[in-house]
Amino acid sequence: MTADPSSSGPDERPASLSEILQRGDLMTAACPSREVLKHMTSRWGVLVLIALLPGTQRFSELRRTIRGVNERMLAQTLQWLEGDGIVQRRAFKVVPPHVEYSLTPLGREAAQRVQGLADWIEANMPAITAHWNAAGVRPEQEKSRPTDRLPG
Repeated sequence: MTADPSSSGPDERPASLSEILQRGDLMTAACPSREVLKHMTSRWGVLVLIALLPGTQRFSELRRTIRGVNERMLAQTLQWLEGDGIVQRRAFKVVPPHVEYSLTPLGREAAQRVQGLADWIEANMPAITAHWNAAGVRPEQEKSRPTDRLPG
């Protein structure tokens, strides 16, 4: 259950309509925050954020760091994150082309939070793997898992 964004605690003033609309509600289908959430929490979005935490990187460096991503998906992910104000792209007018990517202050804050989730996942992989083994599934079977166990 999510908290009503218009409600307030005993010491808080009620949120104005513009504050409610600006914040959004991720549980609402038309919430614009969902697009940003989709971009940052996609498989490659999460990895781009984490890869850029140490500092600025060129496209080719990111591609080497994030093994398994193809050029098209990396370029698309970087464009999404740049459009959301999470990643900054800096192009140099030289031959061959030289482009660098870095996190904006907003992106750095988001990346630190995502890194916390990634750290939690890594720390809990033994328990997750044990669950996979007990359930008889492997990670690559995710798309073929039975849907009859889904709620609803």
